Amino acid sequence: MPLSLFDRLKSENQNAWHAYTRHEFVKGLQTGDLPRQAFQHYLKQDYVFLIHFARAYALSVYKADNLADMRASTEVLNAILNVEMELHVGYCEGWGIDRKALEEVAEEPQNMAYTRYVLERGMSGDVLDLLVALSPCAIGYGEIGVQLLESDETKLEGNPYLSWIEMYSSPEHREIVDGIKDHLDNLARTRFTEERFPDLSKTFLSATKLEAEFWQMGLNIL
Repeated sequence: MPLSLFDRLKSENQNAWHAYTRHEFVKGLQTGDLPRQAFQHYLKQDYVFLIHFARAYALSVYKADNLADMRASTEVLNAILNVEMELHVGYCEGWGIDRKALEEVAEEPQNMAYTRYVLERGMSGDVLDLLVALSPCAIGYGEIGVQLLESDETKLEGNPYLSWIEMYSSPEHREIVDGIKDHLDNLARTRFTEERFPDLSKTFLSATKLEAEFWQMGLNIL
């Protein structure tokens, strides 16, 4: 069975993918030793990120050239705006961050660099370029969640970040990730050529490195 486009991209960029999915921030989630201040900073910036993430999926609706792709992107967009944003607000409240504080967050340079890169790839390229740029986040968080949940090295009892791990490893989130992978492969059937792979791989690599910098942003305040 041939690899999916996402798995090909990940395989081509294993070093960067490892640096992202096994970053020190992720290891802190795994052991429960991540400083509370770093996680709170990450949560605030992630709220801003979700806003731009929604903008990127709105752009993918515009960039789509058929109703099936428009609907697939619209489903993710609706989930971000109407479900994930509110879940994030509720989750942040559990960490002492209210809605007003989230709305007043100043965007960090690492956040800006990543989200604007994704939007630029969507504006200058086609919908496949855009979805490849989004995939390290859209699919990667699910992989990290499952990786942490299934690892014998992950502290479960008394880990303050267990709820985050469970959220991104849940059956519901796995279903979302599978849908995004399928959408990427569906786009590839009509838009992908082998000649495009080096450019798509370059986009994937840049987005993956920017994801790792997003984790690092949380540690930089310590």
